[in-house]
Amino acid sequence: MKFKDCITLIQNDGLKDKLIELYGEEKEDMSKARYLAMLDHAKSYFNEDDEVGIFSAPGRSEIGGNHTDHQLGRVLAAAIDLDVIGVAKKSEDMLVHYYSNSFSSKEIDLNELNILPEEKNSTEALIRGIAAGLKEKNYQIGGFIAYAESDVLSGSGMSSSASFEVFIGTIFNHFYNNHSVTPLDIAKIGQYAENVYFMKACGLMDQLACAYGKVISIDFSNKDEPAIEEIPFNLLEHQYALILTDTKSAHDDLSDEYSAIPTEMKGVAMQLGQSVLSTTNIDELIDHVSIIREKCGDRAFLRAYHFVNETERAFDEAEALKANDIDMFLELICESGRSSWMYLQNVIANNTSIHQELAIGLALSEAMLGVNGAFRVHGGGFAGTIQAFVPLELKDSYIEMMEMAFGKDCCHTLNIRNCGGIQVC
Repeated sequence: MKFKDCITLIQNDGLKDKLIELYGEEKEDMSKARYLAMLDHAKSYFNEDDEVGIFSAPGRSEIGGNHTDHQLGRVLAAAIDLDVIGVAKKSEDMLVHYYSNSFSSKEIDLNELNILPEEKNSTEALIRGIAAGLKEKNYQIGGFIAYAESDVLSGSGMSSSASFEVFIGTIFNHFYNNHSVTPLDIAKIGQYAENVYFMKACGLMDQLACAYGKVISIDFSNKDEPAIEEIPFNLLEHQYALILTDTKSAHDDLSDEYSAIPTEMKGVAMQLGQSVLSTTNIDELIDHVSIIREKCGDRAFLRAYHFVNETERAFDEAEALKANDIDMFLELICESGRSSWMYLQNVIANNTSIHQELAIGLALSEAMLGVNGAFRVHGGGFAGTIQAFVPLELKDSYIEMMEMAFGKDCCHTLNIRNCGGIQVC
């Protein structure tokens, strides 16, 4: 479709049904305005008669399985209606030009797919790495020009990096592979790009949730071929809202806090003769409590105790949803939250007594919701967001209370999105 025709299509409500599918009826007008604004911002990079596509890739919310994926455990995750959206056109060369409202990448020559150390932690590294991953799996690659904007919050546990990776993978899939790249391959290639080219360790959960859409249960016990099951779940049918609250935590360097969790868990696994905790169980853990405390420390034992229960809990949460048992599901979410607080210990960073924003958010959620909902730390922890399942009749009051503590617009009411990375038109 020509660039100018995309604008006309959206102006004339030609994408109305698609926007409702992606974002819900209540967000249709806002979404329409957002797409038109994006295209207006992109005008300087495209001619009106250019043949283009519009693409979207969602962020994600971790529903269950807090810090279980890196030990090859189970996870419950969902794609959300915050996303990267953008317009792109195929080029006749091997150059990629990526622009956004906040930055522009350097020109990326896909004839050069070697790892470039100077690109560490850069957009260029992710794009180059995705292209390399596609080529390694015998998919086709080629150049394109893209302009994109994202409302997936960075540092919020919504996986802005995975959303971007799926977005780029979707463009390559459309222009060069006739949509033959599977969601699993798009996810794996995104993780490969982040691990090897961007040079940041990450599991596969984020990319899988963004690539597949819907609510999915993931069992990572087979590392190369994780078992993925779609779980039917419509929050609104149960009269609940999914709300993530940005507690405006201080985002100092928390890499040591995050890396300590898998390091300590793997240390415990080694004491049990395993490489990861997913091949152990609660009885083995308790039987070896003395040697684990001696060799690994008390916190390591507690974090392992969290894992062996949390990975089972993620499975039970999926089963509760399949049985349409919302009460059991919410009870399990609260159990997960308590376990993260007490045993995983990823709510408050070490040596922090003044700033404990996540803990404040959880305390306020408990005060407002009691047993009429559920709440937990979201994602990696220590900073960022908390997650709450809030009865619709309490939604406005809950948001008002959180804004009183953390400032206006700190709350994000999310819909679960039923598709992953797609060509919108």
